[in-house]
Amino acid sequence: MHITGLHHVAIIASDYARSRDFYCRALGFKVIAENWREERQSWKLDLALPGGGQIELFSFPSPPPRPSRPEACGLRHLALACDDAEAMRGHLQDQGVSVEGIRVDEYTGARFFFCADPDGLPIEFYQAAPAA
Repeated sequence: MHITGLHHVAIIASDYARSRDFYCRALGFKVIAENWREERQSWKLDLALPGGGQIELFSFPSPPPRPSRPEACGLRHLALACDDAEAMRGHLQDQGVSVEGIRVDEYTGARFFFCADPDGLPIEFYQAAPAA
């Protein structure tokens, strides 16, 4: 028995349409499947990530807010690899997304920055290698 990789990350949105727009338009993720689950009054959207992983985006009636800052116990953030942090940051700004400044990892030298999804989930964009 061997783990072969990360299959998906599940995210619950407070405003499904707003989050769907963010992940599809601003981040450019492609829809694999979108289903209305009548019994749960919930949407389930499967989004393809480059490299084979997926994000499952859910809606539920009245989900509780996510504790985030100060640092809360549990999943801290979603980190997405990118080939050019500066270009990715500029793209998000062009899409109207508020982004933090680019930082450099003091241990690896990698460039990275953060933004938040519509519900405040921190998303890190991590450029491990120098931009070409």
